[in-house]
Amino acid sequence: MGIKPLKKFGQNYLVDKNTILKMIDVLNLVPKDQVIEIGPGKGSITDELTKQLNSLLAVEIDTRVIDDLKNRYKNLDLINADFTKVKLSDLGKDQTIPTKIIGNIPFNLTGKILFKLLEEKKLISDVVLLMPFDIAKRMVAKKRTKEYGILTILFGYFSTTKIVYKVSRNVFIPKPNVESAIVHIKFDKLEDEKVQKKMFIKVVKASFGNRRKTLKNSLGNSIFRDCDFSNLGISLQKRAEELETEDFIELTKYIQENNVS
Repeated sequence: MGIKPLKKFGQNYLVDKNTILKMIDVLNLVPKDQVIEIGPGKGSITDELTKQLNSLLAVEIDTRVIDDLKNRYKNLDLINADFTKVKLSDLGKDQTIPTKIIGNIPFNLTGKILFKLLEEKKLISDVVLLMPFDIAKRMVAKKRTKEYGILTILFGYFSTTKIVYKVSRNVFIPKPNVESAIVHIKFDKLEDEKVQKKMFIKVVKASFGNRRKTLKNSLGNSIFRDCDFSNLGISLQKRAEELETEDFIELTKYIQENNVS
Protein backbone atom coordinates (compact mmCIF):
# COMPACT_ATOMS: atom_id res chain seq x y z
CA MET A 1 0.00 0.00 0.00
CA GLY A 2 1.66 3.20 -1.20
CA ILE A 3 0.76 5.45 1.72
CA LYS A 4 3.44 7.87 2.84
CA PRO A 5 3.95 8.80 6.51
CA LEU A 6 2.47 12.17 7.40
CA LYS A 7 4.45 14.66 9.46
CA LYS A 8 1.28 16.11 11.01
CA PHE A 9 0.61 12.73 12.66
CA GLY A 10 4.24 12.27 13.67
CA GLN A 11 4.37 9.05 11.67
CA ASN A 12 7.54 6.98 11.39
CA TYR A 13 6.51 3.54 10.20
CA LEU A 14 8.23 0.64 11.96
CA VAL A 15 9.51 -1.85 9.37
CA ASP A 16 11.81 -4.19 11.32
CA LYS A 17 10.22 -7.50 12.32
CA ASN A 18 12.85 -8.23 14.97
CA THR A 19 11.96 -5.01 16.81
CA ILE A 20 8.26 -5.79 16.51
CA LEU A 21 8.71 -9.27 18.00
CA LYS A 22 10.78 -7.86 20.87
CA MET A 23 7.97 -5.45 21.72
CA ILE A 24 5.31 -8.15 21.64
CA ASP A 25 7.40 -10.65 23.63
CA VAL A 26 7.47 -8.25 26.60
CA LEU A 27 3.68 -8.55 26.98
CA ASN A 28 3.72 -12.38 27.34
CA LEU A 29 0.48 -12.62 25.39
CA VAL A 30 -2.07 -15.40 25.50
CA PRO A 31 -4.88 -15.58 22.90
CA LYS A 32 -7.63 -14.33 25.24
CA ASP A 33 -5.75 -11.19 26.36
CA GLN A 34 -7.40 -7.79 25.95
CA VAL A 35 -4.98 -5.69 23.94
CA ILE A 36 -5.20 -2.19 22.49
CA GLU A 37 -2.75 -1.06 19.83
CA ILE A 38 -2.10 2.67 19.55
CA GLY A 39 -1.75 3.82 15.95
CA PRO A 40 -1.40 0.64 13.89
CA GLY A 41 -0.54 2.63 10.76
CA LYS A 42 0.13 0.20 7.92
CA GLY A 43 -0.15 -2.77 10.25
CA SER A 44 3.40 -3.97 10.90
CA ILE A 45 2.75 -4.65 14.61
CA THR A 46 -0.91 -5.47 13.95
CA ASP A 47 0.10 -8.30 11.64
CA GLU A 48 1.92 -10.12 14.44
CA LEU A 49 -0.63 -9.30 17.16
CA THR A 50 -3.59 -10.67 15.19
CA LYS A 51 -1.74 -13.97 14.79
CA GLN A 52 -1.41 -14.33 18.56
CA LEU A 53 -4.75 -12.97 19.80
CA ASN A 54 -8.37 -14.01 19.48
CA SER A 55 -9.20 -10.34 18.94
CA LEU A 56 -7.38 -7.01 18.87
CA LEU A 57 -8.62 -3.47 19.36
CA ALA A 58 -6.70 -0.67 17.64
CA VAL A 59 -7.13 3.11 17.69
CA GLU A 60 -5.95 4.90 14.54
CA ILE A 61 -6.33 8.57 13.64
CA ASP A 62 -5.27 8.26 9.98
CA THR A 63 -8.34 7.61 7.80
CA ARG A 64 -6.18 6.54 4.85
CA VAL A 65 -5.34 3.14 6.37
CA ILE A 66 -8.69 2.21 7.96
CA ASP A 67 -10.29 0.25 5.12
CA ASP A 68 -7.12 -1.68 4.31
CA LEU A 69 -6.59 -2.73 7.93
CA LYS A 70 -10.21 -3.82 8.32
CA ASN A 71 -10.05 -5.91 5.17
CA ARG A 72 -6.77 -7.59 6.07
CA TYR A 73 -7.52 -8.54 9.68
CA LYS A 74 -10.89 -10.08 10.47
CA ASN A 75 -10.18 -10.28 14.22
CA LEU A 76 -9.32 -6.57 14.38
CA ASP A 77 -11.74 -4.06 15.90
CA LEU A 78 -10.59 -0.71 14.57
CA ILE A 79 -11.60 2.68 15.92
CA ASN A 80 -10.85 5.80 13.88
CA ALA A 81 -9.96 8.30 16.60
CA ASP A 82 -7.22 10.19 18.42
CA PHE A 83 -6.04 7.90 21.24
CA THR A 84 -5.37 10.86 23.55
CA LYS A 85 -9.06 11.81 23.34
CA VAL A 86 -10.61 8.35 23.72
CA LYS A 87 -11.83 7.01 27.06
CA LEU A 88 -10.83 3.38 27.48
CA SER A 89 -14.02 2.77 29.41
CA ASP A 90 -16.00 3.72 26.28
CA LEU A 91 -14.35 1.14 24.04
CA GLY A 92 -16.61 -1.73 25.02
CA LYS A 93 -13.94 -3.86 26.67
CA ASP A 94 -14.50 -5.98 29.77
CA GLN A 95 -13.40 -3.58 32.51
CA THR A 96 -12.91 -6.43 34.99
CA ILE A 97 -9.99 -7.68 32.88
CA PRO A 98 -6.84 -5.53 32.79
CA THR A 99 -5.93 -4.29 29.33
CA LYS A 100 -2.49 -4.48 27.75
CA ILE A 101 -1.44 -1.64 25.47
CA ILE A 102 1.20 -1.57 22.75
CA GLY A 103 2.25 0.91 20.13
CA ASN A 104 4.87 2.59 18.00
CA ILE A 105 3.53 5.95 19.10
CA PRO A 106 3.87 9.34 17.36
CA PHE A 107 6.96 10.82 18.96
CA ASN A 108 5.41 14.30 19.06
CA LEU A 109 2.53 12.96 21.18
CA THR A 110 4.61 10.94 23.66
CA GLY A 111 3.95 13.23 26.61
CA LYS A 112 0.19 13.39 25.98
CA ILE A 113 -0.02 9.62 25.61
CA LEU A 114 1.95 8.98 28.80
CA PHE A 115 -0.32 11.25 30.84
CA LYS A 116 -3.35 9.64 29.20
CA LEU A 117 -2.12 6.24 30.39
CA LEU A 118 -1.69 7.57 33.93
CA GLU A 119 -5.23 8.95 33.82
CA GLU A 120 -6.65 5.55 32.84
CA LYS A 121 -4.21 3.31 34.71
CA LYS A 122 -6.91 1.46 36.66
CA LEU A 123 -7.94 -0.31 33.45
CA ILE A 124 -4.38 -1.13 32.34
CA SER A 125 -1.91 -3.78 33.45
CA ASP A 126 0.99 -3.46 31.02
CA VAL A 127 2.13 -1.02 28.36
CA VAL A 128 4.87 -1.47 25.76
CA LEU A 129 5.74 1.60 23.73
CA LEU A 130 8.33 2.57 21.18
CA MET A 131 9.21 6.17 22.08
CA PRO A 132 12.04 8.73 21.97
CA PHE A 133 15.03 7.54 23.98
CA ASP A 134 15.46 10.89 25.74
CA ILE A 135 11.92 10.67 27.15
CA ALA A 136 12.45 7.03 28.12
CA LYS A 137 15.54 8.07 30.11
CA ARG A 138 13.49 10.66 31.99
CA MET A 139 11.06 7.95 33.10
CA VAL A 140 13.77 5.91 34.84
CA ALA A 141 16.26 8.64 35.84
CA LYS A 142 18.29 8.85 39.05
CA LYS A 143 18.02 11.73 41.49
CA ARG A 144 20.20 14.79 40.84
CA THR A 145 20.56 14.03 37.13
CA LYS A 146 19.33 16.34 34.38
CA GLU A 147 16.75 13.73 33.30
CA TYR A 148 15.21 13.44 36.80
CA GLY A 149 11.85 15.15 36.80
CA ILE A 150 8.08 14.89 36.51
CA LEU A 151 8.04 11.63 34.52
CA THR A 152 10.57 10.01 36.88
CA ILE A 153 8.44 10.67 39.95
CA LEU A 154 5.06 9.86 38.42
CA PHE A 155 6.06 6.63 36.72
CA GLY A 156 8.19 5.61 39.67
CA TYR A 157 5.21 6.05 41.99
CA PHE A 158 2.49 4.52 39.83
CA SER A 159 4.43 1.83 37.96
CA THR A 160 7.47 -0.31 37.42
CA THR A 161 9.05 1.14 34.28
CA LYS A 162 12.00 -0.27 32.37
CA ILE A 163 13.87 0.54 29.20
CA VAL A 164 13.84 -2.84 27.48
CA TYR A 165 15.88 -2.15 24.38
CA LYS A 166 17.44 0.78 22.58
CA VAL A 167 16.33 0.89 18.95
CA SER A 168 18.21 2.01 15.84
CA ARG A 169 16.83 4.80 13.68
CA ASN A 170 17.18 2.44 10.72
CA VAL A 171 14.09 0.40 11.69
CA PHE A 172 11.78 3.27 10.69
CA ILE A 173 10.59 4.84 7.45
CA PRO A 174 11.35 7.70 7.42
CA LYS A 175 14.25 7.67 9.90
CA PRO A 176 13.39 9.83 12.92
CA ASN A 177 15.71 12.63 14.01
CA VAL A 178 16.07 11.13 17.49
CA GLU A 179 17.02 7.78 18.97
CA SER A 180 14.26 5.58 20.34
CA ALA A 181 13.66 2.80 22.82
CA ILE A 182 11.19 0.09 23.75
CA VAL A 183 9.76 0.88 27.18
CA HIS A 184 7.74 -1.45 29.41
CA ILE A 185 5.37 0.13 31.92
CA LYS A 186 3.73 -2.17 34.45
CA PHE A 187 1.05 -0.56 36.63
CA ASP A 188 1.72 -2.76 39.64
CA LYS A 189 2.50 -0.30 42.44
CA LEU A 190 0.38 0.04 45.57
CA GLU A 191 -0.54 3.66 46.02
CA ASP A 192 -0.87 5.47 49.33
CA GLU A 193 -4.61 5.44 50.08
CA LYS A 194 -4.42 8.90 51.61
CA VAL A 195 -3.01 10.46 48.44
CA GLN A 196 -5.37 11.63 45.71
CA LYS A 197 -3.93 10.66 42.32
CA LYS A 198 -4.88 13.89 40.55
CA MET A 199 -3.53 16.01 43.38
CA PHE A 200 -0.25 14.08 43.44
CA ILE A 201 0.23 14.75 39.73
CA LYS A 202 -0.54 18.46 40.21
CA VAL A 203 1.94 18.71 43.08
CA VAL A 204 4.74 17.02 41.15
CA LYS A 205 4.15 19.21 38.09
CA ALA A 206 4.10 22.36 40.21
CA SER A 207 7.27 21.40 42.09
CA PHE A 208 9.21 21.06 38.85
CA GLY A 209 7.53 24.11 37.35
CA ASN A 210 10.62 26.30 37.65
CA ARG A 211 13.45 23.87 37.13
CA ARG A 212 16.66 24.62 39.03
CA LYS A 213 14.68 26.95 41.30
CA THR A 214 13.83 26.20 44.92
CA LEU A 215 10.53 24.64 45.94
CA LYS A 216 9.61 28.01 47.44
CA ASN A 217 9.87 29.65 44.02
CA SER A 218 8.22 26.82 42.10
CA LEU A 219 5.28 26.39 44.45
CA GLY A 220 4.98 30.16 44.84
CA ASN A 221 4.45 30.45 41.09
CA SER A 222 1.91 27.64 40.94
CA ILE A 223 -1.72 26.94 41.83
CA PHE A 224 -0.48 26.36 45.39
CA ARG A 225 0.83 29.90 45.82
CA ASP A 226 -1.66 30.67 48.63
CA CYS A 227 -0.81 27.61 50.70
CA ASP A 228 0.95 28.19 54.02
CA PHE A 229 3.95 25.88 54.00
CA SER A 230 5.37 27.07 57.33
CA ASN A 231 4.62 23.72 59.01
CA LEU A 232 5.83 21.57 56.15
CA GLY A 233 8.50 19.09 57.20
CA ILE A 234 10.44 19.59 53.95
CA SER A 235 12.78 22.51 53.39
CA LEU A 236 11.46 24.84 50.73
CA GLN A 237 15.05 25.80 49.98
CA LYS A 238 15.53 22.43 48.30
CA ARG A 239 15.03 22.00 44.58
CA ALA A 240 12.51 19.47 43.28
CA GLU A 241 15.28 17.30 41.80
CA GLU A 242 16.66 16.82 45.33
CA LEU A 243 13.46 15.18 46.58
CA GLU A 244 12.51 11.51 46.72
CA THR A 245 9.09 10.12 45.79
CA GLU A 246 8.27 9.91 49.51
CA ASP A 247 8.82 13.67 49.82
CA PHE A 248 6.25 14.34 47.10
CA ILE A 249 3.81 12.04 48.89
CA GLU A 250 4.33 14.02 52.11
CA LEU A 251 3.96 17.31 50.25
CA THR A 252 0.72 16.15 48.62
CA LYS A 253 -0.75 15.06 51.96
CA TYR A 254 0.18 18.42 53.48
CA ILE A 255 -1.53 20.32 50.67
CA GLN A 256 -4.63 18.10 50.90
CA GLU A 257 -4.88 18.67 54.65
CA ASN A 258 -4.61 22.40 54.12
CA ASN A 259 -7.50 22.32 51.64
CA VAL A 260 -5.64 23.71 48.67
CA SER A 261 -7.05 22.61 45.30
